[in-house]
Amino acid sequence: MAIEIAVKAAAGAPDVLGDCPFCQRVLLTLEEKKVTYKLHLITLSDKPKWFTEVNPEGKVPVAKFDDKWVADSDVIVGIIEEKYPEPSLKTPPEFASVGSKIFGSFVTFVKSKDPSDGSEQALVNELKALDEHLKAHSPYIAGEKITAADLSLAPKLFHLKVALGHFKKWTVPEDLTSYYKYTELLFSRESFVKTKTEEKYVIAGWESKVNP
Repeated sequence: MAIEIAVKAAAGAPDVLGDCPFCQRVLLTLEEKKVTYKLHLITLSDKPKWFTEVNPEGKVPVAKFDDKWVADSDVIVGIIEEKYPEPSLKTPPEFASVGSKIFGSFVTFVKSKDPSDGSEQALVNELKALDEHLKAHSPYIAGEKITAADLSLAPKLFHLKVALGHFKKWTVPEDLTSYYKYTELLFSRESFVKTKTEEKYVIAGWESKVNP
């Protein structure tokens, strides 16, 4: 039986996959494991009644397992790993937190209006740390095989590239060559191409956060 998964629809395009990186992370996990799923696209400004009934908090993603709707991408990915152990996407514990501070640093920088607040350097430091890690362990965070850590990071790094390129005309320093190889590899994977949203929807999604 196919897993049912409710994810964000694109702003102004209710039939198009939206820009939620946590939703994409779950879809990437399902695609990499070749698990059949049924997609529900949810317009967050106009949530359908059935959705708010099964999910009163109204957050996405939510997935249905054994007639029960479950929220939180961490929890959902954990259940998928348990129910569909092959191929394993478990990240070895020692690598589980690699790159985990990048998204928070990116959010602070993209919203920042003060060039001297240190937010750019804080992000660069996190990206350098990932680049250093990838020099020693490549092509993926845990080495040869893609794991959950990569699938969590990939959508966030796509947002980083698109949003900072648009709002700040900023790109990741060119000397972080391992980082560039890594993102090229992730963004070209079949699972990523199939589950990513268009760049214009990523920009639209950040617009209200960058220019409230």
